[in-house]
Amino acid sequence: MAFRSHVPAAHDLVMEPVERLGLGRQRALTVVPATGRVLEAGAGTGRGLVHYRPGVTVVACEPDAERRLRLARRATTAPVPVVVVAAGLPDLPFADGCFDTVVCALVLCSVGDAAAALAELRRVLVPGGQLLFLEHGPARSHAVAALQRELAPTWARLASGCRLDRDPIGALRAGGFVVSECQRLEPLGRATSGVLVRGRAIVSHSAQP
Repeated sequence: MAFRSHVPAAHDLVMEPVERLGLGRQRALTVVPATGRVLEAGAGTGRGLVHYRPGVTVVACEPDAERRLRLARRATTAPVPVVVVAAGLPDLPFADGCFDTVVCALVLCSVGDAAAALAELRRVLVPGGQLLFLEHGPARSHAVAALQRELAPTWARLASGCRLDRDPIGALRAGGFVVSECQRLEPLGRATSGVLVRGRAIVSHSAQP
């Protein structure tokens, strides 16, 4: 699950052990297929930048000014060229079809309007472009999913609107994407299968303008 503190320093402090325990590896696996010009939406403090492979250029968007300062510092040491832009979903200052790849890492859980956000991401992708995602969602276990629903309102207040009960796969499909690859991960064992999902989606032909 994502923790997006209102204070970026606190966010990084809380996330550090989580990154070391496996989230960092999942970020790396998420961006391996990235090609061409990449948009990382909701890049936060830039935790994902270190994992990009040479051969791509990255535009990292983040609406929060304090997070963006940390993002800009990490951009200077990234292994690929990174441009930091002050922008958030669903209002991106880019022309239609200007990115080959979009990366969403723990972003769709906290956007106010998931449908509008995905429509915007679909707009800026080239025909045949890909959306690479690492998101959390409802567990396959009915008991764990019920607990997520129960905790969702409180967690959203503590974690900058992050929703434990939002279904990223359902949102992608409803938003005009075909989920071509999806791994339902088990961060804390079998009971948590599906709490974290990683994969790739492409724009549905029927959703093309």
